[in-house]
Amino acid sequence: MAGIYIHIPFCKQACYYCDFHFSTSLKYKDELLQALIKEISLQKNYLEGETVETIYFGGGTPSLLSADEINLLVGTITGLHTVSSSAEITLEANPDDLNKEKLQSLRQTDVNRFSIGIQSFFDDDLEWMNRVHRGNEAEASVKRAQDAGFENITVDLIYGYPLLNDQKWKYNLDKVFELGVPHISSYSMTVEPKTALAAFIKKKKQAEMNDQQSAEQFILLMDAMQQKGFEHYEISNFCKPGHYSRHNANYWKGVKYLGIGPSAHSYNGETRQWNIANNAKYIQALETGQVPAETEVLTEADRLNEYIMTSLRTIWGLDLDKLNSIAAGSAGQLLIAARRFFENQWIEQKDSIIYLTPMGKLYADHIASGLFF
Repeated sequence: MAGIYIHIPFCKQACYYCDFHFSTSLKYKDELLQALIKEISLQKNYLEGETVETIYFGGGTPSLLSADEINLLVGTITGLHTVSSSAEITLEANPDDLNKEKLQSLRQTDVNRFSIGIQSFFDDDLEWMNRVHRGNEAEASVKRAQDAGFENITVDLIYGYPLLNDQKWKYNLDKVFELGVPHISSYSMTVEPKTALAAFIKKKKQAEMNDQQSAEQFILLMDAMQQKGFEHYEISNFCKPGHYSRHNANYWKGVKYLGIGPSAHSYNGETRQWNIANNAKYIQALETGQVPAETEVLTEADRLNEYIMTSLRTIWGLDLDKLNSIAAGSAGQLLIAARRFFENQWIEQKDSIIYLTPMGKLYADHIASGLFF
């Protein structure tokens, strides 16, 4: 079982908070597409023949691709890999791209899941983020997708930024519940270096994010999701039973994945590989038959820490037996380091599995780093 991620590095405009690799110029879109196809071919042996269970178009804004371009990429993959007949194929999409005509054309592809970047239903919030779409488009895009026969939909929401008071946050959540989507990904606004938001804060044009607000809105989020029957299966992800993101869940479970495109990462259990985050250099390298990637061989400590970080964030928890299978005796060392977190009631243990408590989910990264080898 394995997954393939395809990075589409184009956007109509730059969101102020985003630090993903992208370009607002579509000038070299055709050349980039050919480079992606070339890389898929050159990387055909990376997954060592494992069946591909998920394909994920991320970005950037993959919904800028035409149906024909999506079919070309998926067709290239299916020609070189064994792809499961029930594969989950996800397309990240901006609401403004999902008009009726686009949705009808996407019905002619193998895409069977949408990840729609709503972020908020309030126009002033969206303007503050420098998003292209507006609140009414966000709601309409979900309804249009559902009317077109796409039922497996996830939406993104952001909390913890100055404009979002608790009343507005509750409205956003209620609106998503009203729309009947089975999966929600929700993230606290973070200030990443080299983003426009970071520059605004440095120049005192924008207030800093408030950690207390973020924590309180995360608690509101968890409570609302529980009341509506959603499973909190990963720190930032909630779903109705049976509607996990198979692709992302596999990341957290340590399943192999191949990343295609500029800035894309790959992982095979023993090494991690990442492509250059530069469209022109990526294209130039592929034109000469080279994959412009760096590779890191994971040490035993790397593999232990990777497992701690990913597993602890999930509903499936950290399995001490799995830890010992990576390095004998590591579970005992971890339990010693974990004593203070047990005392704080941030983690709990059932049989050989350690889980975050609801309160512990507020400190997930801190707890994981405190357990690292």
